Amino acid sequence: MARNVLESSLLGAGFSIIFQILCRILTFGINAYIVRNVGREVLGIMNVRLLLLESTLLFLSREAINRAALSANSQQRDKCSWAQLINQMWLTVPICASLCAPCLYIWLHWLSAVDAPFSAQYEFACYAVALSCVLELVAESTVFVAQVFCFVKLKIVLNTLHILVRSAIFLWIVIDDRSAAISAFAVAQLASATTIVLGQFGFFMFYIKSFNEFKLQQQQVRKSKAVHVLNSWQRSLFDHMEDFPFTKLSQLLPGVLSSSNGGDIFNRELQTLTLSFVKQGVLKQILTEGEKYVMSVSPVLSFGEQATYDVVNNLGSMAARFIFRPIEDSAYFYFTQTIARDTRLAKQPPERVRQASSVLNNLLLGVSSIGLLVFTFGQNYSHTLLLLYGGEDFVAGGLPQRLLQWHCLAIYLLSVNGISEGYMFATNTSRDIDKYNYLMAIFSISFLILSYILTGIFGPVGFIFANCINMLGRILYSTRYIWHQYQPLGLNPLQGLWPGKLFGGTLLLAGLICYMYQDAVFGTHMGVGLAAGILCLLAWALAHQELMHLAWKYGRRIKIE
Repeated sequence: MARNVLESSLLGAGFSIIFQILCRILTFGINAYIVRNVGREVLGIMNVRLLLLESTLLFLSREAINRAALSANSQQRDKCSWAQLINQMWLTVPICASLCAPCLYIWLHWLSAVDAPFSAQYEFACYAVALSCVLELVAESTVFVAQVFCFVKLKIVLNTLHILVRSAIFLWIVIDDRSAAISAFAVAQLASATTIVLGQFGFFMFYIKSFNEFKLQQQQVRKSKAVHVLNSWQRSLFDHMEDFPFTKLSQLLPGVLSSSNGGDIFNRELQTLTLSFVKQGVLKQILTEGEKYVMSVSPVLSFGEQATYDVVNNLGSMAARFIFRPIEDSAYFYFTQTIARDTRLAKQPPERVRQASSVLNNLLLGVSSIGLLVFTFGQNYSHTLLLLYGGEDFVAGGLPQRLLQWHCLAIYLLSVNGISEGYMFATNTSRDIDKYNYLMAIFSISFLILSYILTGIFGPVGFIFANCINMLGRILYSTRYIWHQYQPLGLNPLQGLWPGKLFGGTLLLAGLICYMYQDAVFGTHMGVGLAAGILCLLAWALAHQELMHLAWKYGRRIKIE
């Protein structure tokens, strides 16, 4: 496989950040419209209860299978055929269908009841969300193939189309009838899932047909001994794709490749690794969505208060959604393709190990710097952001501001944890993953207990405190793993956690200046913040000129492509 995995990972992260910013702005705009015109209770039902159902079904159905399949990288492909990988990915559909029944029963009968005006819509929406999850997973095999063969732009285009279709249909219905907001949400979910399936299979139907014609053309050129230069369109689609194994669309369906190539339907080693990730995935889902489970199971907060927490949580998580998650996904893919799980680093190619150490160092430096920026400016600009978003009524009482200020601390910890833990998951053996599962169980149980206790003491802010404590524990474990892995080689990628004296001192100075002007008029307050932000960015650029040069190089490549 001649494709540049590092380049593809960087391009994927870059495109994801750009397009997710644009699409999330649309999503936040819709939420602001609902808060101001429809009501917080409806937003709480949709964004907490229904999206929690979607998150639970999709995560438990595909996360473990996808991570295990990605681990069957080019160094291990001889042990796991493409037929087995495709069959493995199609397991997500029956798994999701089987999970729908117990989840729907819990969401409809066990969780706190929805008030009468919305109960009928809520029931319809639960069934619609479950069906949309099953539909979306029908395209999982094509999503996996696109990721392995680095179809970066396809992922971004379809994700963007998915959000646009969902938003457009929702707004079309809600603007006409505000009382049907929950039903509109359900219909939009079904339509967007259908868009993903049609888009994925439509692209590969076009691609496989075009690639077959291209290979036939190349054979004719070789026979005639003529020189054929690829045009830009052909180069972008077919360059370095000699190992693309599919010759017809039906081979992306389960059982087709295995029947023609022979061999076992599933790979036993891959199944073992998947089971390890399953146990880990359940625990990680509890840690990721734990506060929503606590809110749903126990009547700690009303739907209106849940909506307030969710709005603040989403605003506070913009950095995670826009920047950290795309970087984490691309980094995980890069490390799975670069570092072998079952071989010590000392026995792996030194050039790959040094490159992986350098990439990990730069990733930790980048995300931790972003986290520190968010923490510094979030303390003084939380009230302003929330006021612009939800209006005077929304910020009344001060709770939203306190939530967002503390959430900025969680963002810093989240930035570090995502990369360090992602690296650990990408390079752990199955045995190591099983060991970590026991620790994840402790984290999960302690998180739920802490959430319940701290919420009773501090209110909704207790959810953030509990999350910070758990993330800190996970960071300590994953950084310890990284230290012990690289220390014998004389490498220390954890140096990226310290952004440098110049940047740290500038951040401290900027925070103090912004605090002094936080009660000034709006224009002065924003102007001081803008100037302080530019000063911090300049200080970071001066302290890390080599990394800036690297970012500029790949930024130009993204622009060209």
